[in-house]
Amino acid sequence: MQTITGVPEGWPTDEATARAVQDALRDRVVLDEAGPAPGAGTVTGIDVAYDDERDLVAAAAVVLDAATLDVVEEATAVGHVAFPYVPGLLAFREIPAVLGALAALRTDPGLVVCDGYGRAHPRRFGLASHLGVLTGLPTMGVAKNPFTFTHGEVGRARGSAAALMDGGEELGRALRTRDGVKPLYVSVGHRVSLANACAHALALTPAYRLPETTRRADRLCRDALLGLGAGEQALTSRRRPGR
Repeated sequence: MQTITGVPEGWPTDEATARAVQDALRDRVVLDEAGPAPGAGTVTGIDVAYDDERDLVAAAAVVLDAATLDVVEEATAVGHVAFPYVPGLLAFREIPAVLGALAALRTDPGLVVCDGYGRAHPRRFGLASHLGVLTGLPTMGVAKNPFTFTHGEVGRARGSAAALMDGGEELGRALRTRDGVKPLYVSVGHRVSLANACAHALALTPAYRLPETTRRADRLCRDALLGLGAGEQALTSRRRPGR
């Protein structure tokens, strides 16, 4: 199903306020829980797509059966972009729509997998961590490219990994999900361990480089924007029926 979402009251609109919110919420990240086991319960992919001409963002939440990777439920939310583009503050652009999509679900999301970063963020509080703190859900980030951190050589075999380091601190891992294919960048968001996050990333990539959660959510959020064909008037006046 699809919902229409607005910007939450009091949502930051400038860089200084957003950084202050990050500082206030960062200490609430829970790092001492292992999180749900791979293959158990449900796992939910989150992704967003933008329509720059209309200043719109669409978020998708796709719930999969963690054992079979079959789709259990899908939801989308569309709204106006909530924050200007600032590196390191992407969460403030995307989270209002993401929260709308998650709120539309009737299924327990289980572990939420974000297309982005958690702890592997210059301020240690990327989208996955921010979303986890706001919702209380276990979250992790799987990014296509590293942000600002370095790592050593990653073996060519699937499952090979190298620590993503900032000085002496491990913030995530570069993880090879297909033999000889460019690695992904896994980091803890909230209420899940790094080792378990990497295990989930491998469980979610049986056939492709990207997790099934990300692949399906990416397609769904793009479809949500295309489905708005009539423009912003359709955004504010109607909801599409559920699937």
